[in-house]
Parts: sequence; structure tokens; C-alpha cells
Amino acid sequence: MTLEALLAYAHLLAILTMVVFISSEAALCRPEWINAKAVERLGKIDMVYGIAAGAVLLTGIARTWWGIKGTPWYWSNGLLHLKLALFVAVGLISIKPTLMFRRWGKQLAAGGGMPEEAQIRLARKWVMVQAHLIAVIPLAAVFLARGYGTR
Repeated sequence: MTLEALLAYAHLLAILTMVVFISSEAALCRPEWINAKAVERLGKIDMVYGIAAGAVLLTGIARTWWGIKGTPWYWSNGLLHLKLALFVAVGLISIKPTLMFRRWGKQLAAGGGMPEEAQIRLARKWVMVQAHLIAVIPLAAVFLARGYGTR
């Protein structure tokens, strides 16, 4: 029982961290707010976001292995596969803004200028798509936790 609670806590903490940092990216990634410090900060925030996403995945897998319901219960449920598919989609979508933030940081460090407004808007669009997809994952999670989709 204690292990189950600790695994759930670790998973929730990782999820909350991920949500905080994607929200930070969305807040900073605005043409009217971007400056040199924001460009530097976006790279760091994105790195923490990526680490948090990895922690979400690892703690989620740990819950399926060592959790009370057991691996067969989780992995035979289509809702878990839906959650994973959404998570993978978010991860793939995150590649574009991550590369943009890195490019902006390198450009700034090399003495170049700030990113163009169109690039900032594009990065924000991709960040917002991620944020909205992340918001759907808990819907599948609450139904999964209540036994929907079990065979």
C-alpha cells in the first residue's frame, strides 16, 4: 500500500512539474514579451520540461509494474494505450519548439538578433498544442483508474 501511494505521488509530482513548465513556456513565448533573458530562460525551461516528461513516463511505467493492479491489468486496457499515444504525440510535437529555442539561444549567444515575430508565434502555437493535448490525458486516466476499458 505504501509503495502504491509513493508511486502515485511521484507520478503526480512529475505531471505537475511538466504542466508548470509547459505553462511557463507558453507565458514567455510571446512576441511582446520576448527579450534576451526570456530567450535564455526558454531553453532552460524547456530542458526541465523534458526532464519532467521523462519522469512522468518512468513513474507511470513504474506504477504499471509495481502498482497494486499489476502489469496485465494496465497493459490490457486500451485507455492506457490512448494515454501513451497522446503522450508520444506531445513528445513528438515538442521537438519543433525545442529546436527553435535552441536555435534562438545559439543565435543570441553568437551576437545575433532576437527571433522574428513569426517564429515566436509559431513556437507558441506548438507549445499551446502540447498544452491542450496534455490536458486530455487526465480524462483517459480517470476512466482508466475507475476500471473502464478492462476486459
